[in-house]
Amino acid sequence: MTNVERPALEGTVAVRAGRRLSFAEYGAARGPAVVWMHGTPGGRRQIPLEARAFAEARGVRIIGVDRPGIGTSTPHLYPDVHDWTGDLEILLDTLAVDTLRLVGLSGGAPYVLAAGAAMPDRVHGIGVLGGVAPTVGPDAAPGGPIQLAVRLAPVIAATRVPLGIGLTQLIRVVRPIAGSFLDLYAAVQPEGDRRLLARPEVKAMFVDDLLNGSRFQTSAPLADLVLFTRDWGFRLADVGVPVRWWHGDADHIVPFRHGQHVVDRLRDATISVIDGESHLGGLGIAEEVLGTVLDLGPRRAATAAGAP
Repeated sequence: MTNVERPALEGTVAVRAGRRLSFAEYGAARGPAVVWMHGTPGGRRQIPLEARAFAEARGVRIIGVDRPGIGTSTPHLYPDVHDWTGDLEILLDTLAVDTLRLVGLSGGAPYVLAAGAAMPDRVHGIGVLGGVAPTVGPDAAPGGPIQLAVRLAPVIAATRVPLGIGLTQLIRVVRPIAGSFLDLYAAVQPEGDRRLLARPEVKAMFVDDLLNGSRFQTSAPLADLVLFTRDWGFRLADVGVPVRWWHGDADHIVPFRHGQHVVDRLRDATISVIDGESHLGGLGIAEEVLGTVLDLGPRRAATAAGAP
């Protein structure tokens, strides 16, 4: 399997109420910052090796952030997704990040959109890869597999702590055969995801992230499911920063129509179809995604006007 190098910097930051968020950095320490939010499940190292190489070559600073309950981030259930941005602002201040772009995969999408709504002067642009849509309120997208989580939300909310402990123990059992476990998962996925997960560098990234992120705890995916079934704490129309969305037309987890539903309600957004790809297709075009989001925002407008 392809070797996966350790992040250039890895650690935790103190945030509100005595909690901590863990992070990993790749690329240039002083380059333009891109916060990459992992999917559900996932952790701070769920960043494609192609994206890491792009960061090294182009002088970009990529920061992966563990959500509460994965890695060494303190377990916590936010009242809504928007509340997460209070912790994000502290993390950015601590890491001396002034302005940034964000990329969110799947379950990371609500978090990056929340940042766009909460910090319009700080966020220059957002990229979304197969992102989930709201399930309640005026922005809700009907149907889709996420409706199962909606029905189970009360049970998940009441039992997420013991469920998280059980999930952590299960992952510890499969740690010695993590690669084979991922192969079994890939075997039952649609062709697009199966093809992507067969790539050695993608498989290595997922295994590395799984083993490191779940070393101590694995309650974050359950908290995500609870939050996705609540009001997110902001309206999609509140997101005024530019959003570029990529979605596989064969996505079996988040239907393509959900991506289009969200894009239609954002103020400055476009959607790109990833032909023949399923839910993880965006991970295979990391260079395109990063190149696009880095070209978004006020700096682009200033350059076009001839500013230095």
